[in-house]
Amino acid sequence: MSTVVSLFSGSASNYLAKKIADKYGKPLGNVIFSKFSDGEIQPSFEETLRGNDVFIIQSTFPPSDNLMELLLLIDAAKRASAKQVVAVIPYFGFARQDRKDKPRVSIGAKLIANLLSAAGVDRLITMDLHADQIQGFFDVPVDHLYASAIFVPHIKNLGLPNLVIGSPDTGGTRRAAAYAKFLNCQLVICYKQRSKPNEIGKMVVIGDVKDKDVILVDDIIDTAGSMTKAAKMIMDKGANSVRAMVTHPVFSGKAYENIRNSVFDEVIVTDTIPLKEECDKITVLSASQLFADIIRRVHSHESISTHFEFD
Repeated sequence: MSTVVSLFSGSASNYLAKKIADKYGKPLGNVIFSKFSDGEIQPSFEETLRGNDVFIIQSTFPPSDNLMELLLLIDAAKRASAKQVVAVIPYFGFARQDRKDKPRVSIGAKLIANLLSAAGVDRLITMDLHADQIQGFFDVPVDHLYASAIFVPHIKNLGLPNLVIGSPDTGGTRRAAAYAKFLNCQLVICYKQRSKPNEIGKMVVIGDVKDKDVILVDDIIDTAGSMTKAAKMIMDKGANSVRAMVTHPVFSGKAYENIRNSVFDEVIVTDTIPLKEECDKITVLSASQLFADIIRRVHSHESISTHFEFD
């Protein structure tokens, strides 16, 4: 007898989970979130899960209630005798805390991995981790997807005549280089020094951008301060146009104001995190089809490597 697939969502990612379920061809399961008067959360699955492959869709962006919901849902599914519990985390929060970059700080990403394991997760599906090595924090399989499966077709459709791929910092050089190699175009790098988090000391552009159409690629855009500063420098050096293509739209602080006042032609993001405001310069591409395909393949024990190859 084949195993039944059950799709559920936490409250923060319900907008994306509905699209994933629609692409998969199966409605979301019924789950109720009760709250005590002090704000304590208690989830309840309103249908049987016994022997099912349960996929729980929830990004873990702030507030931390989103993470707590996910942990409680995993625990509830395990206690309901699910055969397999898979956490689908489009945006893996706390991923920027992947190492000790100074004394007496936590390694938040490892702590989250431990919490998910303690809750009883059997598998993790996520996209564009801030640091690839976070996969090694888990002792269960991790399907690490790349937003390039979404972005590359969009870049080709733009039909930019003098395309150059750029990285807004040296940390993203490897990601940008992969795009540039596949698209057979040049690479430029913005070198920046931070005086403190979310604040840039100085920045320089390495590479030729004169008369080029530049696309800056990254995994996270937060306050958009460094990204908009990089775009301004690129345009000042004679570029035809500049765009940003970023997986996770964290958009905190003055991010929307920074983007509206920027020289960007377009800022292209996915829907792993919902937008807080409307902005004419922001284009959202959905990750729902990608996650629906991966869920289907995981359930049927098929290879997912084809999602990392492009024609």
